[in-house]
Amino acid sequence: MINSNTLIHTINLNKFYHDPVEFHVLKNINIKIHEGEFVSIVGSSGSGKSTLLYVLSTMDTDYNGEIFFENQSLKKLSKNELAQLRNEKIGFVFQFHYLLPEFTVLENVMLPALKLNKLSKEEIEHQAIEKLRLLGIENLALKKTNKLSGGQQQRVAIARALINQPKIIMGDEPTGNLDSKNSEAVYDIFRTLNQSFKQTFLIVTHDTNFAAKSDRVIHLKDGEIIQQ
Repeated sequence: MINSNTLIHTINLNKFYHDPVEFHVLKNINIKIHEGEFVSIVGSSGSGKSTLLYVLSTMDTDYNGEIFFENQSLKKLSKNELAQLRNEKIGFVFQFHYLLPEFTVLENVMLPALKLNKLSKEEIEHQAIEKLRLLGIENLALKKTNKLSGGQQQRVAIARALINQPKIIMGDEPTGNLDSKNSEAVYDIFRTLNQSFKQTFLIVTHDTNFAAKSDRVIHLKDGEIIQQ
């Protein structure tokens, strides 16, 4: 069930690159992402899909137009306020998991919550173990992440993305480095989280099977939305 509350709303979003020459990478993007939606962004290489995700995630603030997150204009927020919003309300899952190999699984999952500094270390550890249990990997909690398989590492990355109870999970090719079996497992995890906890997902993917099972697909071509 899709909630009618709008989580992200863009108005005439444009993005330019200026080096070595000016390039118009996102052109008049007008989209709405609603709470509880499972949305995929697709398009050929160079279509602007990852750029769009990074702008929407507040990691790239060099754009024209408006982005609203929970009806609040991001243009009105300072760098520190944007960082706070990003840490608190957005979870990230990338193609490459970016786990710290010298840390255990549990320590990796706890990191964003320790950074947010809203709960005690004991409470964060408890929540981290709960997230690992949710993903079926609580038995790996004390293992170093470099000892895990690719599929296990991506599950750890998902647990880390969930630790601060974010409003939305954003993924940049989260299955791009996995075989078909693990890709299917990641989709199943996302869909279970979406259906059971009304977690919102916005996923950039080149995986047509993944996209086809989304609630909605935003299709980019040469920086423009041709379908949504």
